[in-house]
Amino acid sequence: MDSFEFNKIAGAVLGTSLFVMAVSVVAGGLFTPAKPAIPGYDLPSAEPESGAGAPKAEPAVPLPELLAKADPAAGQKDATICSTCHSFGKGEPSKTTGPNLWGIVGRVHAADKDFDYSQANRDLGAKGEKWTYDAIFNFIKGPRDYMPGTKMTFAGMPKAEDRANVVAYLRTLSDNPEPLPAVTAQAQPAGGQAAPAQGAQPGAQVAQPTQGEKAPAQPAQGEKAAEPPKQ
Repeated sequence: MDSFEFNKIAGAVLGTSLFVMAVSVVAGGLFTPAKPAIPGYDLPSAEPESGAGAPKAEPAVPLPELLAKADPAAGQKDATICSTCHSFGKGEPSKTTGPNLWGIVGRVHAADKDFDYSQANRDLGAKGEKWTYDAIFNFIKGPRDYMPGTKMTFAGMPKAEDRANVVAYLRTLSDNPEPLPAVTAQAQPAGGQAAPAQGAQPGAQVAQPTQGEKAPAQPAQGEKAAEPPKQ
């Protein structure tokens, strides 16, 4: 191969390379994709399930009503988790993790002398505060929320009926159980109807004149009402 043929081949290869490079530069300028400000991809969010929504709030039922229908036997089962930290029998010593719960309902805070209470509990005891039904009911819902600084690490019992059952069981741990709070019932007329006037007979209705008839005339002051003819 002479030098002339070599130069032609080299020139063809070089020209082709330059052409490809030029096309690449032009194409890159025309079709350069826009770079996002934040690299990455948006992941699709999960679609909400049909019928799913925010959890319904617990209906507010007064504690006296809950205690009136509470089941101490069910409360004893729910309170088995408490036995890891507390003793329940009369005269039993307190555990290192919790005081004895015999007679807890109505007892003054931090009254068990053989247990080292938290300062928050001792402060309430110094004020004479007692473990009332409301106090226990709200405490076991979330001990650290109800009494910041307490040593009790129990996460809490969210369901009101379960807490009422436990309180009803704790009430039985006494020789003289505290009386249950009275249930106050407010009578309301059924169907939104007003109550009958005093002296009126139930179900009595006032006779109304039929359509087209006039109401009977009332006697003038000082006159007697006309008597019906005798039969």
